Amino acid sequence: MATITSLGVGSGLDLTGLLDQLQEAERGKLAPITRQKEQQQDKISAYGQLQTSLNSFQDAVAKLNDPKLYQSLSANVRGDAIKATASASALPGSYRVEVSQLATSGTLASNRITGEKNAALDLQGATAIRLNFGGADSVDIAIAPNSSLEAIRNAINAHKDAGVNATIINDGEGYRLALSSKATGADASIEGFSFVDTSQAPAATVAGPFSEDAATKRSGENAALTVNGIAISSAKNQIEGAIQGVTLNLAELSIAEGETATSTISVERDTLKQREAINGFVKAFNDLKGTIGKLTSFNGDSETAGELVGDSTVRTIESRLRNVLTGGVEGGELGTLNQLGITLQRDGKLAVDDDKLSDLVANNPQALSDFFAGDKKENGLAGKLSTTIDQMLSNNGVVKLAISGAENRIKSLGERFERMEKSIEGTIARYRTQFSQLDAMIAQMNSMSSYLTQQFDALDAQLGRKR
Repeated sequence: MATITSLGVGSGLDLTGLLDQLQEAERGKLAPITRQKEQQQDKISAYGQLQTSLNSFQDAVAKLNDPKLYQSLSANVRGDAIKATASASALPGSYRVEVSQLATSGTLASNRITGEKNAALDLQGATAIRLNFGGADSVDIAIAPNSSLEAIRNAINAHKDAGVNATIINDGEGYRLALSSKATGADASIEGFSFVDTSQAPAATVAGPFSEDAATKRSGENAALTVNGIAISSAKNQIEGAIQGVTLNLAELSIAEGETATSTISVERDTLKQREAINGFVKAFNDLKGTIGKLTSFNGDSETAGELVGDSTVRTIESRLRNVLTGGVEGGELGTLNQLGITLQRDGKLAVDDDKLSDLVANNPQALSDFFAGDKKENGLAGKLSTTIDQMLSNNGVVKLAISGAENRIKSLGERFERMEKSIEGTIARYRTQFSQLDAMIAQMNSMSSYLTQQFDALDAQLGRKR
């Protein structure tokens, strides 16, 4: 049988076009599997949106589960630029603060040396430089014999307990060693230095090539202030304890010599943080409900339906959250969200009665703390909600199980797609073989027909000549 290299050449039929149509029809069997895979992928994306909304709601719940929220106080400052922050231990009240002196660091500079700053100095056997501080403390820092000014500076800066920063200053005529205290206050102030020979016991002071210059020394000072007339001294410009639970920061004050900066600090209960946290909780829950509504929407048009219409995972999440929200808590003055002015609406969202909530925040923060935070982290409403959400978002929770289920279905559909695709390829290959055989057969028949026609024509011609 003759070999056909291109379908339809032998028969004259459009077998290639017919084979393409058959292939397209066979591959149409893959379309439902592709759609199912896309639907499962859309579900995974929808579960991701649901998980993000649950995480946001959990963050809002966590803020309510902190007892410190309901004890929070704010420090409001009127007057010069003193900054004040209040902790939970502060007490409401008004305080007049007068600052006459900021805490400063001590500085000094050595006498001038006229040689190069990296030239060796005659230290006359000194093995250390001794730094003396205002609190009568001193620090010995080892130096090599005949160290240069640079080497002395480097040794001081390398010592973790030096208490000063060392630099070299060029005053136009020579070099000076400049020291400045790392900490503020009189006790931490650098007051002087000397060279000593620590190889002797006790260490002996030796004459050095230079000493500190009294004209360039400035002693560090403590901050001086009064709080409601009580004098206070502090080595730091950040002062704790002058007002119970309040930290004062004087660092940005600018006080001219002989003048006083006066401020009034009012410590008040910070109701704003509580209202923001509770309203944030309500908003986060309503946002979650909005996300669920979008993912489960259906208006009769399947093409615009939400990805999770009728999904059991969503129903489980809504049911468990509703049970906790409506169940309330026991043992406190407040037992339900309704008593806070927070009500569950017909559409499943929460609404807030601002007047009722503001009254509780201003006058009964402890009742709010008992309701949301409880006496233990898991006892209040926020703790119960947090536990429930943790369970739903855990590796064995409904959300992760739903995602893994959709992923497994996608994997199964992919394997089914591959099997069917191989089956279609086999079917098309079989069709191609059969069409090739048909093409060759028709070509052979056409050739035979042509041969017989020629023979009959020749026979007719012979018979005609005999007649």
